[in-house]
Amino acid sequence: MYHYTEFDADFLAQRNAQFRAQVERRIDGSLTEDEFKPLRLMNGLYLQLHAYMLRVAIPYGTLNSRQMDQLAMIAEKWDKGYGHFTTRQNIQYNWPELRDVPDMLDALAEVNMHAIQTSGNTIRNVTADHFAGAAADEVADPRPVAELIRQWSTDHPEFQFLPRKFKVAVTGAAADRAVIKAHDIGLRIVERDGAIGYEVIVGGGLGRTPMIGKVLYDFVAEEDLLPTLEAIVSVYNLLGRRDNKYKARIKITVHENGIDDIRARVDERYALIRPQFTGVDQQMLARIKADFAAPEFKVGDEAPYRSAYQNDAMFRSWADTNLSAHRAPGYAIVSISLKAHGKTPGDASARQMRLMAALARRYGHDELRISHEQNVILPHVHKSDLPSVFSALRAEGLGTANIGLISDIIACPGMDYCALATARSIPIAQEIATRFDELKLEHDVGPLKIKISGCINACGHHHVGHIGILGLDRAGVENYQITLGGDGTEDAAIGTRAGPGFSADEIIPAVERLVLAYLDLRSEPAETFLQTYRRLGMAPFKAALYPDAETKDRADAA
Repeated sequence: MYHYTEFDADFLAQRNAQFRAQVERRIDGSLTEDEFKPLRLMNGLYLQLHAYMLRVAIPYGTLNSRQMDQLAMIAEKWDKGYGHFTTRQNIQYNWPELRDVPDMLDALAEVNMHAIQTSGNTIRNVTADHFAGAAADEVADPRPVAELIRQWSTDHPEFQFLPRKFKVAVTGAAADRAVIKAHDIGLRIVERDGAIGYEVIVGGGLGRTPMIGKVLYDFVAEEDLLPTLEAIVSVYNLLGRRDNKYKARIKITVHENGIDDIRARVDERYALIRPQFTGVDQQMLARIKADFAAPEFKVGDEAPYRSAYQNDAMFRSWADTNLSAHRAPGYAIVSISLKAHGKTPGDASARQMRLMAALARRYGHDELRISHEQNVILPHVHKSDLPSVFSALRAEGLGTANIGLISDIIACPGMDYCALATARSIPIAQEIATRFDELKLEHDVGPLKIKISGCINACGHHHVGHIGILGLDRAGVENYQITLGGDGTEDAAIGTRAGPGFSADEIIPAVERLVLAYLDLRSEPAETFLQTYRRLGMAPFKAALYPDAETKDRADAA
């Protein structure tokens, strides 16, 4: 992983000292909350419903054990003993005292971490495939270029006050595990005639106007990527709307002007700025790539894995759902579920964080990843070590065998924490997971992605859920809309609203009716929920959702 230089350390020290002085001025009353707001947002500090919230960047989702241990220490010392991993591969602390935040930032700096550009109208934390550097289907590790983009965008003088926030995601495989088509810029590493380059997608995004990104360029050479990105963001900075924050994202800019017009403007800007890129960025990239060299993979006997798989039903269930193919022989990628039935999706206690750190040190070449699906990954584990890893995880409530299943739910914090939320997300996710655990159906149901957002901002990615749930306020009452057929993969699609929403008491039975209908409708056990929906369309699922005639009439009218 990337190792901070002396420049990086000095930059963080100066930035943290500056913010410490700003916090002191807020506490003594020299700054009002309105004056303090833009300063705290530049350092990842939000004011939520009940307390401040500090959002810590985990660039492209990569951590080592020392960093995870430090996150655990921060949770215990300055929060309530846990942290919340987000769909942006960040971690949030929901209960810090303002006076403690500078100390938290200094503690982060000790392990080469920070909270810069995790908020504000700037280029946010760059995200990547959570299997980066390990996946069997990977063309190239996307993390080096993600780190290059992070360095280029951090405190970029032209891009600190964009029309709106700006998100970049990178994947190194044809299978999209980073939802690149729902980002302002999505990058996919491709190979052409033996050369590495990038497919560049622009104008994706969710929120109140969800859109799938469009291909701006199908191949950009590696040496041309950074000037291309600079040209794109420069064009957006000049052209993007500032008169209406709901129409300020680049997706609206692309929609209003058309992809061909945007491409022409980017081409013009690129031609102007390309001579300024004299190869320094490629020298930086070469140095960065050296930091991401693959670990020295071991050769070992897989007999312990085979024995456990044959003789231990719980291990076999976990292995079937939570392990993925690794590019190195004898290895597997381990997805650790933070979605134990009835628990808050994405939350991890300090004790659990320390365990995951210890497992990474002992069995995982000291590497961890955070997924946008709010789980933690051990990317490199030899199969001989998997029984020991599972046993340790299970003892700390981290051995749930549900990756990709109905209880592996993405959920934003919702109205339990967020000042923008209009409905609760966490209790709905907990109740769905608990109900299908009671029914003992989720392994029979198979792959099914439920995503829940507590407001129109869509932090829970509900638009790209196979079943999406959006919580809204209807005359002071929580109301939950259902969308069907969304997809966040390389076949990205925005889900279609099924009809009228459901109350908090009605939403769990509605989801149950949907899933039971799917089990009756699928052509064979191997046909997934999404495949069945695409084959049959909305009608049979709408009939299951709205079984009585009066409600069906209302649904049809909607």
